[in-house]
Amino acid sequence: MYTGFIRSESKAMPTELHDMPGHLIRRAHQVSTALFAEECSGFDLTSVQYAALFAIAAHDGIDATRLATMIAFDRSTIGDVLERLESKGWITRASSSADKRIKSVHLSMSGKQLLGDVAPTVARVQQRLLGCLSAGEQATAMAILRKLAGAADLPDQGEQR
Repeated sequence: MYTGFIRSESKAMPTELHDMPGHLIRRAHQVSTALFAEECSGFDLTSVQYAALFAIAAHDGIDATRLATMIAFDRSTIGDVLERLESKGWITRASSSADKRIKSVHLSMSGKQLLGDVAPTVARVQQRLLGCLSAGEQATAMAILRKLAGAADLPDQGEQR
C-alpha cells in the first residue's frame, strides 16, 4: 500500500512532491511527449496523430467515434485530428456503405508509407522511455501501466518493441 503521506491533524499530506503518484505520472507523460516530439520532428507527426494512424491501419474503415474510443481521445476533437491527417494526405474518409451519415476512415498509400518510415523512430522512443530499466523491470512497468490505464485486460504483447 502506498504510504508516502503523513497525517497532519485530520488530513493526509504528502511528504514530498516526488512521493505523489499523480505528479510522477504527469512527469512521465511530459518525458514521453518530449521524446516523441524530439524523435519524430522530421515527420511532422504528433503522438495523437500517430496513435490514430496506427489504429486506422489495424482497423481499416473504422469510424471516428470508435477511433476516439480506441485511442482514448476526446470524441469532440477527433474530427480536428482527422482533418489534419486528411490534409496531409495520410488518410481518406468515405461515407459508410451501411450508413451514409458515418464516414469510414482509411489509410492512404502515403499514410501507409509514413507508418513504415516512422516505425523505427517510434520504437526508439519506446526504448528510450524504458531504457533505464532492466528487462524484468520493463515487463513490470508495462503491466503496471496497462493496469493504471485501464488496459489490464488486454493481452500481453510479449517482448518490448
